[in-house]
Amino acid sequence: PIPVDATLEIAEQIAEALEEAHNKGIVHRDLKPANVKLTPDEKVKVLDFGLAKAWSGEDPDGSSPSAALSQSPTLAHAGTVAGVILGTAAYMSPEQARGKPVDKRADVWSFGVLLWEMLTGQALFAGDTVTDVIAAVVRAEPDLSALPAETPATVRKLLARCLRKDPRTRLPDIGAARLELHEVRTGEAAETAAPTAE
Repeated sequence: PIPVDATLEIAEQIAEALEEAHNKGIVHRDLKPANVKLTPDEKVKVLDFGLAKAWSGEDPDGSSPSAALSQSPTLAHAGTVAGVILGTAAYMSPEQARGKPVDKRADVWSFGVLLWEMLTGQALFAGDTVTDVIAAVVRAEPDLSALPAETPATVRKLLARCLRKDPRTRLPDIGAARLELHEVRTGEAAETAAPTAE
């Protein structure tokens, strides 16, 4: 695990990078530890937008390649042929794992998985095979009691909202996660949560 303070700083920068992409209409679709790098000056870089770039937009005939790709039940690596689910099993949102259309809420899910793993040092969804991992993503519920005791209540609540199976009830925007993390890091969350005496 990464210490809570360092995790929150890294997570805020990841959220900021995703927010920038989402504001440009880009869904990453393959957010995972291998696609997040920390520079020597401790700046976070979110890499490998290959899946998003390879399949965003419309074909010349007006059809959307991403819609066709997201309907397939087969996993494949980036840049292969049409008719595949894109992504890495342990970080896919449930809708992505089921081959349903995805939007920016799929990245919110993956962000939640990353945040969980940074805090706990453990895989959130594991299995002996890719099928087992996908089954866990679709069916298993995260155990918030596995988070370190020093994890702020606001971060626990944020994680719970990021990791909701139904995208309609999931945190709808990564910018909200960035703001919550910033408030926790700067102490603003505690100030606004405390009742005021009059």
